[in-house]
Amino acid sequence: MIIKSSTCLRNNYSTISTLAQDTQEPIYITKNGEGDMVVMSIEAFEKREEILRLRNKIEAVEQFRLAGAPAYTLEQSKVRLERIYGRKKA
Repeated sequence: MIIKSSTCLRNNYSTISTLAQDTQEPIYITKNGEGDMVVMSIEAFEKREEILRLRNKIEAVEQFRLAGAPAYTLEQSKVRLERIYGRKKA
């Protein structure tokens, strides 16, 4: 966990920016010794958001499965998709 003060952010923005880019980790910013906010690179933020979107999709499918939805093997899924979309030509 990386923790920096708001003074450090104010006085050394480029250092904090480089740290965020290099580590791809959130940087916790404190104000008067208390947690205030989190700073992270756009790349790390977008990656985290994509992970959350995928987890939400997995959770929705798992709920669907637990509710009694039919389960298919990989081979059955291939056959169903080929029936729906047709075979792709190589």
